[in-house]
Amino acid sequence: MAERNNTRVTEFILLGFAVDRDVEIVLFMLILVVYTLTLVGNSGMISLIRLDSRLHTPMYFFLSNLAFVDLCYSSSIAPKFLGTLLTKHRSISFYACATQLGFFLTFLITETFLLAVMAYDRYVAICNPLLYMVIMSHKVCVCLVLGPYLYSFSVALFHTTVTFQLFYCGPNIINHFYCDDVPLMALACSDTSLKEILLFIFAGVNTISSLTIILISYLYVVAAILRIQSAEGRYKAFSTCASHLTAVTIFYGTLIFMYLQPKSNHSLDTDKMASVFYTIVIPMLNPMIYSLRNQEVKNALRKATEKMLLLVSN
Repeated sequence: MAERNNTRVTEFILLGFAVDRDVEIVLFMLILVVYTLTLVGNSGMISLIRLDSRLHTPMYFFLSNLAFVDLCYSSSIAPKFLGTLLTKHRSISFYACATQLGFFLTFLITETFLLAVMAYDRYVAICNPLLYMVIMSHKVCVCLVLGPYLYSFSVALFHTTVTFQLFYCGPNIINHFYCDDVPLMALACSDTSLKEILLFIFAGVNTISSLTIILISYLYVVAAILRIQSAEGRYKAFSTCASHLTAVTIFYGTLIFMYLQPKSNHSLDTDKMASVFYTIVIPMLNPMIYSLRNQEVKNALRKATEKMLLLVSN
């Protein structure tokens, strides 16, 4: 390992997974399949919602934005990861690393608050069904989506700036497969205590605030569902929330495991496996979760497929 000196590094080396070449090829094939499914699934969901007028409702407006965010934050990581697995070219420039971290944080934070917005949407739909379209007007929906994007961009820009204002003098090997805060801080030659505190505070505030909105929304939803007299009515009301609850459980469970723990308890190898799950696998799962458990999406998909087959046959 190189000794530390006073020269600022100009590039980093992404260590990735320390495995045999044969394992890397298998991993490359798996990640390629998953990323392809992510691209197809999320872009397909966005197209389906735009093309089918029956899906032009607030819930599907938020879902299309979730698909867009999943597409973007997976794309900020997967292509470079695939490249390092295939070619073993593991270097990434200082500014490319900063750009990757910035984009990743922007879309990661946006997803946390989009899930909270979607929980609020379900609260309004079930607890105030007669006023749903009045409360969730197009203007309100745009504001509820625009807010997370702007906030997330601001926080990501701040964190990325603080991270890359630290002094990096070597070694320059990042013990990860992408540029992330925790392994980057381990390489800094300057004091990282302020950055660690900021990371813990912002991760905690973002996660707790968005989770609080989700929990409060669903407490009201559960109370409203329990007041429904018929079992069929309760099942129908709950089924509209099942997909979202599944996505929330998977996403936040992984996120809390990753970030809300002290630095001393971090195992970077464990974090890398968890990172593969929430950066590459979860964006693939979300379209499946929302399509397989949603009759309206399945009907729209069947209708679109029939139209496509009709066009091909003609």
